[in-house]
Amino acid sequence: MTGLRSLTVGPLLLLSLAAASCGSGRQLQSVKLNPPTATSQAQFTATGTFSKPPSPAQLTSKDILWCMGSSDGQCVGNANPGGTVDQNGAAQCLPLFTGTAVVLAGTPIKQSNPMPDTGPTLKVFGSAQLTCP
Repeated sequence: MTGLRSLTVGPLLLLSLAAASCGSGRQLQSVKLNPPTATSQAQFTATGTFSKPPSPAQLTSKDILWCMGSSDGQCVGNANPGGTVDQNGAAQCLPLFTGTAVVLAGTPIKQSNPMPDTGPTLKVFGSAQLTCP
């Protein structure tokens, strides 16, 4: 009976340890962009609030995706976004565009078949406005 018990307890112990470690990761909960508004061109920075310390923390291109999009977290794909932003947060208005462009930074949702005119959808993100004169 002891041999049978060790055969069942060993795998159960491993499964329990694996399950306990699954939720222990540090999760990004929110993103804040600075400055919240800018005109023509700006260097934006992103700060993330996490589920565990250290929090808040400065985010880099390794942590998040930068894009132009809409305030609901949808990045622009092939459509005219009004501006551009690089993976370091440097944004500028496109020539001849007048209006407000939305700068986004966040973590993308994995999509199997994104629409051709849209970019990724961001799950946890922050936004800022770039006013183009």
